[in-house]
Amino acid sequence: MLKATIDYLTFELLKLNPASPLGQSVNFFIYDSIKILLLLLIVTNLMSLIRYYLPLEKIRDFLSTNKLHGLEYFLAAGFGAITPFCSCSSIPLFIGFLGAGIPLGVTLAFLITSPLVNEVGLALFIGLFGWKITIIYAVSGIIIGVSGGYILGKLKLEKYVASFVRETKINQAAVKTTAKKSIRQIAKIIWQEAQGIIVKILPYILAGVAIGAIIHGYVPHGYFEKYLGKENFWAVPLAVILAVPLYSDHSGIIPIIKVLIDKGIPLGTAMAFMMATVGLSLPEAMILKKIMRWQLLTTFFGVVTLGIIILGYLFNLIIF
Repeated sequence: MLKATIDYLTFELLKLNPASPLGQSVNFFIYDSIKILLLLLIVTNLMSLIRYYLPLEKIRDFLSTNKLHGLEYFLAAGFGAITPFCSCSSIPLFIGFLGAGIPLGVTLAFLITSPLVNEVGLALFIGLFGWKITIIYAVSGIIIGVSGGYILGKLKLEKYVASFVRETKINQAAVKTTAKKSIRQIAKIIWQEAQGIIVKILPYILAGVAIGAIIHGYVPHGYFEKYLGKENFWAVPLAVILAVPLYSDHSGIIPIIKVLIDKGIPLGTAMAFMMATVGLSLPEAMILKKIMRWQLLTTFFGVVTLGIIILGYLFNLIIF
């Protein structure tokens, strides 16, 4: 129904030629913008509801124990997956976790997963790629976080963390106490948080969809395929390297990735490019340089980069 309505608006009311690049671009922009915003309204409200009832202090204290026998990596990655942070905005919470005494590898599992998997990205994925690809992507992001955090934890790199981070102690007895709220008050809080997230990322969504619309309408099919096609063995690492200087979250990059896939780039190569864009960036590296010495920083980026490249190749092999 939505597609038919947008087609009528674009080609009947606006009188744009369906076969023209302009007509295809405008149709793509309006349709994808509305579809993505509808999905975001649903998913962000749902995740805000979950976060409202999450006992964050207890989660932090639970991860600080040494009795979980490896499960803490999965819990940290899972927590990263439900927090709406980009690679840079995850860092303050990362510092807080270290200050609370949570092991370095566990905190890095959170830091890796948080920008790779979040509700905004999953909402966009569902709308543009369907449930199958969304689930595979989410699981892959968590796997990178868990395995990367575990490897980095075993390398005993704590000595390369800036001393001020360890000195940033958090009062673990400071648990929020709030009066019992009515359903209406809770709904208002949840709506305000969801609305705040949407308003914050809306410009990036529209910019990403606009770029995707231009590519969709004006770039010939197969243009990118000859450089980043499956037959080019170096396509996946090349895509990751090209992505590092960029900085975007899912809202800005996923609409572009969808169009690149439509233009012939293999799914695994496109996913590797997207993961590197949201999970590895120069701004993140510049911030982390204040927290980590170069030995830890380069190892962190190296492990995450390797994980993304491996998953990119796997995507190309198993998904058609």
